[in-house]
Amino acid sequence: MHDEFYNTAAKLATSGSSFAVATVVRVDGSSSARRGSKAIIGSDGKLITGWVGGGCAESAVRSEALKCIETERPRMITIDMSDEQLGIGMPCGGTMDIFIEPVLPKPELLIVGHGRIAETLATLGHLMGFAITVNDPGAERSAFPHVAKIVTDDFDLTETPIGPKTWVVIATQHKRDHLWLQKALEGNAAYIALIASRHRSALVLDYLRLAGISEEKIATVRAPAGLYLGAATPEEIALSVVSQMVALRRGGRAGAQDNSDHVQTYADVDALIRQCEAEGISG
Repeated sequence: MHDEFYNTAAKLATSGSSFAVATVVRVDGSSSARRGSKAIIGSDGKLITGWVGGGCAESAVRSEALKCIETERPRMITIDMSDEQLGIGMPCGGTMDIFIEPVLPKPELLIVGHGRIAETLATLGHLMGFAITVNDPGAERSAFPHVAKIVTDDFDLTETPIGPKTWVVIATQHKRDHLWLQKALEGNAAYIALIASRHRSALVLDYLRLAGISEEKIATVRAPAGLYLGAATPEEIALSVVSQMVALRRGGRAGAQDNSDHVQTYADVDALIRQCEAEGISG
């Protein structure tokens, strides 16, 4: 059983599938499963392989596994098999503690642009566990050693699909940034950040309004992007953006760089981004 179990888990992980592993860690009283029993539950809630108990426990584990996959967080559950109220199905007697851990593919990070900010974003994103794609005609492999995919020829913006699990950072130096932003919004991307000066950001957001994008959707765009760190270099701007991404993933505070107590500092950051745009540093 162990060979089958781990081979199945390896195949699912390699294919990029989401699933959960349930492990019985404590048994008290009557139970058909033993401590150490394991099961794999797919993203559709079906038990793929393994055993953590039959009708007494399986339905409860499958239900909780779906929650773990959805929230991307593990959990420990206690099943009272003498209680029929939790959808367990039939009283068997005894209790079990089961640890359920989600196994998820790497989140997708799409960086649109090249230059120092984009390069640092790719490096930090790699360290944070993202699978990264860079899309820009000027992107070179030597500048992005950790990136899974580089797209340099994508005139119609079709080579990099965007979906609800895609994290998108746009640092294009005005090269079709409005089109990329519209595509990211239409794809319901998990996170959309526009690295641009406040003046440029306002122009792009106005374009979206004229294109018929709702204010509700436009409000999801992080522009200016990143957490307030008092960033003073391209590397620090990239750090502020990645920090915001981590905060959103992990339930931290991910407010944008918009605080009246730091007006002068934000003006400095805006000046830096304008300089990056002018010199081509930000891509």
